Order: sequence, then C-alpha cells, then structure tokens
Amino acid sequence: MAEPEETREEEPEVAPEKAEGPEGPPPSSSPLARAEYFVWLTARVLEQRRFAYHFLGGGADGVDAALSPYLNEDGGYGHALEPDLRGPVSQPLHTAHALRVLDSIGRCGGLRAERLCRYLTGVSTPEGALPAVHPSQRGYPAAPFVPVVADPPGSLLTTGPVVGLLHRNEVWHAWLFRATDFCWAAVDSLEHSHPYEVEAAVAFLNGVPDRARARTAADRLGRLVRERGLVVLDPDRADAQPVAPGYAPGEHHFAYDYARAPESLARHWFTDEEIARSLDHLAGAQRADGGWPVTWRQWAPGTSLEARPYVTIEALRTLRAYGRAIG
Repeated sequence: MAEPEETREEEPEVAPEKAEGPEGPPPSSSPLARAEYFVWLTARVLEQRRFAYHFLGGGADGVDAALSPYLNEDGGYGHALEPDLRGPVSQPLHTAHALRVLDSIGRCGGLRAERLCRYLTGVSTPEGALPAVHPSQRGYPAAPFVPVVADPPGSLLTTGPVVGLLHRNEVWHAWLFRATDFCWAAVDSLEHSHPYEVEAAVAFLNGVPDRARARTAADRLGRLVRERGLVVLDPDRADAQPVAPGYAPGEHHFAYDYARAPESLARHWFTDEEIARSLDHLAGAQRADGGWPVTWRQWAPGTSLEARPYVTIEALRTLRAYGRAIG
C-alpha cells in the first residue's frame, strides 16, 4: 500500500559520480619526469623498457626481451611493431624499426643479424632493394600512405636506414652488396625528393663505409634540402611554409629531423643558430601530458597512441645528444 502523500519523505538528490582520469604530471617538473609519467601511462612494454634503458639506468636485456615477441620465424619482425602497419606478418618497415632499437642498445650483430639478412634477401626486389611494403601485408590493415601493391619497387625510404645501420654495426652479408649499390644509385640520382626520403638517405650516408663519398653526397643533399624548402629554418613561421605533397597539415620537418645527433652528416647543413632554434622548438613541443606529438597523418584510433611514446623517447634522445638539459 502506498504511503499517504502528506507523509512521504523526499529522497535527497545524489549528484552523479564524476569520472576521474589521470591528473597528469606536475607542470613544474622536468621534461624527463613529465615524459616518464607519460610513458608509464600510455606506452607499450617495448617503449617502457627503452625509456628505462636510455634514461633510468635499465638494462639492455629488458629491451631485448620486449622486442622478441615481434620477431617471426622467418627472421623478420611484424605484429605492428611499426604502428602504421597492422597484422602479424613480417615487413621491411617493422624490421627497420627493430634494427633501430637493437642499434640503440648495441645488439645489432651476430647470429641475429645473419638471420635478419636472410629475411631481407627473401623479400628484396630484383635489384636487391627493399620495398616500402611487401605484398604479404595484403588483407591486413595499413595506413593509406603506405599502399600495398602486387609488384612493389625498391625503396630508398626503407632500404637506406637498414643498410646504414648494418654497415654502422660492421655486419657483412651478401645481401648488403647489391643493397648498398641500390642506395648509392638512389642517393646520387635524387633531384626531387621529400623529407622522409632525405632522412632515409642521411641514415644510409651516416653508416656507409666510404666516408669521403658519403660526405660529398651529404653536402649535395643539404643544398637540395635548403633550395627546395624541405626544412623549416624559422619555427616561429612554420605555418607560412607549405608541407611536402601528400603530407598532413603541419607535418613540417626541422633541422633536428635530419640531424638527430651532432655527429650526423646533416649537422653541417645548418648554422649553430638554426640548430638552436630547431631544438628550442623541439623542447617546446612537449605537451601537457608529458609526451611529444605525432605530426604525420592519423588514420586509426590506436596508432597515434602507440607511436607517441616512441616519438617522445627520440625527442629526449635528440635533446640530450645536443647537450640540452632534460632533467
């Protein structure tokens, strides 16, 4: 039986609970401390281990162990190690990413390198180069800017960094001879290029054994970069400079993108003032959550989240390489 209207008590209104998210790092903390908060909050295990290795005194074994699940039986790497290519299959871009990680911890040699080179041999084009995307990617999600084609050509974008790192680590394998010849021909013929391809050329030139030829080629590329407007020299006016065709709005490239460390051949392309301005811009790009942004085109919800910790680690490594205080 219902209560009489005059005796029914009104129930107090209860405000809905407010969903609480992470508060974020203290804005007054150092760039490194803010980045550490961001990495623990968002990063894959691999980037957590890399951050610990580079900045917290962690060991190389942890990085190596975290990289292993991406390794396939064919000697290549897959499983979205490079976030813009999804799926389990091995791809040259994943393998290049793995090589950068192994190089950074001093483990880019031995039987591992031998097995990896066998994989590279198997996926190479007739001229001995690596395609940007191997056709085995078909059927798995991939970024629209890395299309899957049936008979892909060799790509300096993929081959250059791999060859450069293998040479840098004094790896010798039959695959390297033709791949090196391909890279030299591609670099020497560059007239109309774009920033990522030039960065790949620099990665090749930084590691190739013929240092005199590498310096000559790098000098020519530096002139091309400046003449073609492939670098933003005044970060305060970046919005006034167009990006390369096909790039996302705001996907500019700065001096530090080409010269990630002072010993890079690309460092000589820029004055001390130009380098300093670019590093000021890089330091100022750290976001309130502690991470650095991804500037290339985003096409799926999770890819940026996976890429940002990697970008953050590389930003900190670049700043530290130039002697900037990061904390």
